[in-house]
Amino acid sequence: MLAITELQKIGIGVMGFGLFFLLFGVLLYFDSVLLAFGNVLFLTGLALIIGFRRTAHFFFQRQKFRGSFFFLGGVTLVLCRWAIIGMLVESYGFVLLFRSFFPMALGFLLSAVNIPFLSAYFSSSPSMV
Repeated sequence: MLAITELQKIGIGVMGFGLFFLLFGVLLYFDSVLLAFGNVLFLTGLALIIGFRRTAHFFFQRQKFRGSFFFLGGVTLVLCRWAIIGMLVESYGFVLLFRSFFPMALGFLLSAVNIPFLSAYFSSSPSMV
């Protein structure tokens, strides 16, 4: 079992607050201050959880450069108070960065048909895994 350090626990909390502010900023019609604060907290929490070196390595890999450019460019646009355009650019960058993770997450979700509320949705469809 992996031990979670105190810094990682703080990072989880900071990332949770970042996601809360991002959701709250979207619900309040793309409030640029809440979105900017959420972006800063989310990126800080990510750096605290996986470490600064691994975060920099993740964002600046050669094959992920375009996704990183769009994601960090979207964050910059949100910080410059262009909230809607910034969130669209940031979302596109997020999809480019994590497109290799989506099939694994879908496979995990489809293998979780033993969970009662999910089995009602996936029992009639054929398994793709």
